[in-house]
Amino acid sequence: MKTLDNKLQQLLWEGTVIPAHPLALHEDRSIDEAHQRLLTQYYIASGAGGIAVAVHSTQFEIRDPEINLFETVLRWASEEVEKAELQRPFIKIAGICGATEQAEQEATTALKYGYDIGLLSMGGLQSWTENAILDRVRAIAAIIPVFGFYLQPAVGGRIFSYSFWQQFAEIDNVVAIKCASFNRYQTLDVMRAIANSSRRDQIAMYTGNDDNIVNDLMSVYNFPVAGENVAIEFKGGLLGHWAVWTAKAVELLQEIKTYKQDPNNLHASHLLSKAIAVTDSNAAFFDPANAFHGCIPGLHEVLRRQGLMKGIWCLNPDENLSIGQQEEIDRVYKDYPDLNDDEFVKEFLKSRS
Repeated sequence: MKTLDNKLQQLLWEGTVIPAHPLALHEDRSIDEAHQRLLTQYYIASGAGGIAVAVHSTQFEIRDPEINLFETVLRWASEEVEKAELQRPFIKIAGICGATEQAEQEATTALKYGYDIGLLSMGGLQSWTENAILDRVRAIAAIIPVFGFYLQPAVGGRIFSYSFWQQFAEIDNVVAIKCASFNRYQTLDVMRAIANSSRRDQIAMYTGNDDNIVNDLMSVYNFPVAGENVAIEFKGGLLGHWAVWTAKAVELLQEIKTYKQDPNNLHASHLLSKAIAVTDSNAAFFDPANAFHGCIPGLHEVLRRQGLMKGIWCLNPDENLSIGQQEEIDRVYKDYPDLNDDEFVKEFLKSRS
């Protein structure tokens, strides 16, 4: 069983920015190696503390036998991290999907390419009992450290009980949980379960609630446990939203950390205003107005405008921007110019030319 390196565990616990890595394609929908590697370089240069590869933003179709890109994207991202020769900790996270046998194979492949943690999706297991899913988690945790993943039903996840998260938190080698339920009640279930867990000091909570990023990171969740007050908070984020404007996301997380060390009303007011801007931007990227149909093309469109991708093509030709989505991205660029990192990207690309 692989366990997490102490320096990486410390970084995870301190809180960091982890973008969900997209997939760069040519117009014929073959993989664009140059831009795929460029994206990894961009995330490293932005100051992100890690990357999550072969996840939803990388497109689940990479696992289809006729496409067969799962191992390729893991290898290329890992190679770029190695080439960077970083003098700081950097966490490599591999998305892991499917029934237990497939998930075990994917975990083994992740280890082959030096990945530190597996982000274990519970998507597509709607017919499974909670106990069966917990057994699957234990099987993967016996191979690689597990980053749990509460995925919202709108994009293939399901709702779990409080009891499920209680048991989940007690599994050895679960090192973090990404809460992407997009729901306050379900988020509270996970946070309360962690507060009541014997392993609460070993599990780092990360927001995946792209609709509530800043509020999640600012909040401290206090729960009475055995007569004592236990505080649980989101340490950082593992987010599709942070696949774009990443340098500004790094600045934002640092600003929130600074605020939490010395809270004051003026700074809180500023951050809460920024929270609205971030969520409004996310609505343009993620397309909730159309049941998230354009969420991946929306991210691609931002990266295309910046020169980090050639186009917005997805493996599924039916995945395109929704009607009016391009105009919404235009709007948030105009309304919130301080949120984009276009100038950073311009300098980054210049340094690579």
